[in-house]
Amino acid sequence: MNIILFYHSILSDWNHGNAHFLRGVVRELQERGHQVQVYEPQNGWSLQNLIEGYGEQKLEELQEYYPGISTNFYTLDTLNLDEVLHEADLVLVHEWSEHELVKRVGEHRVKSNYKLLFHDTHHRAVTERESMAKYDLTHYDGVLAFGQVIRDLYLQQGWTSRAWTWHEAADTSVFYPHEKTEPEGDLVWVGNWGDEERTAELHEFLINPVKELGLKAKIYGVRYPEHAQKALADAGITYGGWLPNYKAAEEFAKYKVTVHVPRRPYVEALPGIPTIRPFEAMACGIPLISSPWSDAENLFTPGTDFLVARTGEEMKQHLQTILHQPEKAAELASHGLQTIQQRHTCAHRVNELEQVCLELGIAPAKVSPTQTATA
Repeated sequence: MNIILFYHSILSDWNHGNAHFLRGVVRELQERGHQVQVYEPQNGWSLQNLIEGYGEQKLEELQEYYPGISTNFYTLDTLNLDEVLHEADLVLVHEWSEHELVKRVGEHRVKSNYKLLFHDTHHRAVTERESMAKYDLTHYDGVLAFGQVIRDLYLQQGWTSRAWTWHEAADTSVFYPHEKTEPEGDLVWVGNWGDEERTAELHEFLINPVKELGLKAKIYGVRYPEHAQKALADAGITYGGWLPNYKAAEEFAKYKVTVHVPRRPYVEALPGIPTIRPFEAMACGIPLISSPWSDAENLFTPGTDFLVARTGEEMKQHLQTILHQPEKAAELASHGLQTIQQRHTCAHRVNELEQVCLELGIAPAKVSPTQTATA
């Protein structure tokens, strides 16, 4: 297939978790013989923050992990959809795109033969419903939603007539168990502070347990306000700032345990959506402990793939178990890794996407070019 993707950025993961999944999916599609082009807005905020904070050399470093990764920059004023989409078989437009772009691509679809899908990977369908309702999906063939609750919402609201659940997953070309050396500490956490959506939870399930147990810990991420950095310092936690996503696996190998603290909207209104961080952690073979979230879609086996701490006190107990019982830690990590490898890699998600393409009527020879060539 000739696939065109409109996303915020594939080059920058600065406060932009969608880049993680996008990179893995693009690489998997290309390895299967598909032609893939990514389009991202010129001067997008994530890429600009990355360059301003860390320099363009980080884009060169990205090439070491994703050889040949590339993008096409566009502005709405100069974007020529006839030129960009003239040979497309499948077009995906991400929900972070401007309303105008979403509408224009939909209108272009009317006079074209490609299949067009809207890809939603955020909680705004619940938390900012009015804004999401303004996306004009009239001429779209359907929606890919990163959780069943979001998929159902699109159908219930009448925003689309067809929708599929398409969870995020681990890019196992980068996220896999790295050789462990002498540990640099006990606990590592990779995550952004965000919009005060989990401040209390981060204190209860991460900062306070580390402080009370006297653990050696390091935290990576961006948008940590002064009060957050002070809380880390008071707890004796090293703050590492932004960490390129492709380096997270190397950091996981240096520590004994990590945790997952989902943002409040996912816990309260979006059961079944863990976001991408736990997929990536388990793919690296590090023991994972999570604060509560409802695995409504049975993606994992809580208690076997990862431990669940319902309170800060339980988090402390679980941390002590993992840190002082190596056999239990190894068993947990092994189960989590196995589940990822069997069900939740970008290859699995591309299989699902190709199945959607068949349902939409794209020719099997285009959907499976590598298999067709070797048949």
